[in-house]
Amino acid sequence: MLEAFKKHIENTFPELGTNHFLIACSGGLDSMVLTELCHEAGLHFSLAHCNFRLRGQESKGDEAFVREQAKELNKIIYVTHFDTMGYVNQHKVSVQMAARELRYVWFEHLLSQHKIPFLLTAHHANDNLETFLINLSRGTGIDGLTGIPAKTEVLRRPLLPFTRKQLEGYAQKQQLQWREDVSNTDTKYLRNKIRLEVIPLLNQLHPTFSDNFKNTLDYLGQTEAIASTYLKNLKEDLFVQKDEKLEISIEKLKELSPLSVYLHGLFKEYGFKELDNLEDLLDGLSGKQLVSNTHVLVKNREFLVLSPLKENNQNEQIFYVQKEVEQIDSPIALKFSVVQERYDNTSKVIYIQKDTLKYPLKIRKWKNGDYFYPIGLKGKKKLSKYFKDEKIDIVSKDEVWLLYSNEQIVWVVGMRADERFIVTDNSQEILKIEIT
Repeated sequence: MLEAFKKHIENTFPELGTNHFLIACSGGLDSMVLTELCHEAGLHFSLAHCNFRLRGQESKGDEAFVREQAKELNKIIYVTHFDTMGYVNQHKVSVQMAARELRYVWFEHLLSQHKIPFLLTAHHANDNLETFLINLSRGTGIDGLTGIPAKTEVLRRPLLPFTRKQLEGYAQKQQLQWREDVSNTDTKYLRNKIRLEVIPLLNQLHPTFSDNFKNTLDYLGQTEAIASTYLKNLKEDLFVQKDEKLEISIEKLKELSPLSVYLHGLFKEYGFKELDNLEDLLDGLSGKQLVSNTHVLVKNREFLVLSPLKENNQNEQIFYVQKEVEQIDSPIALKFSVVQERYDNTSKVIYIQKDTLKYPLKIRKWKNGDYFYPIGLKGKKKLSKYFKDEKIDIVSKDEVWLLYSNEQIVWVVGMRADERFIVTDNSQEILKIEIT
């Protein structure tokens, strides 16, 4: 197995031959075989062990065992302890999900802190089969049936071609020691039930089931690669970049068939997976929106507008501009200068009679109830109505900044100035405000 492993590293993971990496090591059979193989292959690595404090003395024993193995191999080891049940209670997730989230956040921290480029986990062929069956039982598209990826940005899984039986044979031949986690035999967990009850039955039904499955997984992976390439090219045609947003023609989307399959493929990476909601959005009223964990999707007449969710809290922030300030860069780049003459206001430049201003000026996002007196229009107008008349979509409205003085809007920045501050006396100081 060692020679097959070395050849696999050389062909698939050549970067591991020239870089130091981290191995996630629980002390179980899989991670101990991976550690031994990497050691025998002469690769340069350190170990990382998580103590989830779920099994009392057993958890302490696992930690002590891994520390001893690291000492014998003369390898650096990083160890952390988690209050896993506290995390479960706080975030209302399962124990397995809590352990996953905790360990991967810690692994990411380790990689960054120690400038280590890669993390290796000991997932093998049986894990691939279990994941396939879990996803199949829950309902999934082809992307859920292509198995565990061998590579992501920092993750590497070099044991995926090898079965649990092969790992056991290698461990016995090398006389390796490992720790058994008794929870792995508890069939109340879906993965364990599939491993211990379902897969043995499938192997009884067809003696070459495992080999057939690996072939099927390869075929599905190839099919998914073709579909992904096609969707990528389609997205380049349909998704039109406009500043920080993407615009997608609803008419062109509706030409795709089967529509639901295309919608899933095009929007799943942005967190939109409820196909009924996506289809309803196409025929919804202008202004209707869907929000995922990362993006907002808005219907704006004949288009869908896709934009990332703002991570900051700028909608509630107020920025101040003092009288002597000549230029600001945040939250928007503006230049203030006294000039001798005024010209016509534009979307980028306005001219204000300076003595009408009360300092400090303020800049903030708009909110419901705001109104102003737009130049060129008689009387006041609510901003919400102004945006509607100007056909400004919901996403764009949220990006608008207001410059105001003494609680009165001076300028809807980049759009329209307020009538109350226009230049009426050329003998007074004229303030030019421009977007830079």
